[in-house]
Amino acid sequence: MPKAINAVAVVQNQRVRQIAQNAWVRRIIFYLLLLLLWDTICAAGIWPDYLFPTPLEVWNALVNGFVGGGLYLQASLVSLQRLAVGYGISLVIGLVLGLLIGRIRLVEQTLGSVILGLQALPSVCWLPLAILWFGLTEQAIIFVVIMGALFSITLGVDAGVKNTSPIYLKAARNLGSRGIGLYTQVVMPAAMPAILNGLKQGWTFAWRSLMAGELLFFTLSLGNLLETGRDLNDASQVMSVMVVIIVIGVAIDSLVFGPLERRVRDRWGLNRR
Repeated sequence: MPKAINAVAVVQNQRVRQIAQNAWVRRIIFYLLLLLLWDTICAAGIWPDYLFPTPLEVWNALVNGFVGGGLYLQASLVSLQRLAVGYGISLVIGLVLGLLIGRIRLVEQTLGSVILGLQALPSVCWLPLAILWFGLTEQAIIFVVIMGALFSITLGVDAGVKNTSPIYLKAARNLGSRGIGLYTQVVMPAAMPAILNGLKQGWTFAWRSLMAGELLFFTLSLGNLLETGRDLNDASQVMSVMVVIIVIGVAIDSLVFGPLERRVRDRWGLNRR
């Protein structure tokens, strides 16, 4: 019997690896076709080169940004530092607010309705208030990041808590779980799929809000490099910075949220075989 189980596990692992390899092959072919289409459009001369650069020109701008002085690397580190601070603050506040709204009816009927309305407000709308309250400072940028991510995290936690099965709560209470222990040992683990979705959505909004907030004043950052490229009428720089922003976003999603999602799906038996 153990040999049969091991054989099945080996077959499943081989299948998973084969699926992953096929996925990478499809992605590579797709991206090559996109580059070919891009180059074809440039060769057709529909737009001037300074407005729609070729893939090679964008690549050269990307290399120069990292090698020639390392401006892109420095800007990326500054932006990531701001993101970590803003998202970290919104994460702590959002978890607390989501738990309160999800478990206390009075808070849901009052504060919950306000947060639901503010969630529909685009993060760029916080820019004028950020300038008025904090001036052209680092705090203004972080404030925009916090407001961009906070409500998505709060609503994600709220949804997860409300969708926790009452059976889990009754069983936990019968076993003597009360207070904070009930939240940490039962409610939070049961709500983790929805909470993780809210955290991921909050990170996405935080990243977008950061790019908008960095346009407030001149600092070395990815958002400011976008603005500089526009001022210099340098589409190659604009597109190369956009590539950096996309790569960082995909990397964080793959290295942070991807493993967390797989672990949660494994625990809940949601992974497809």
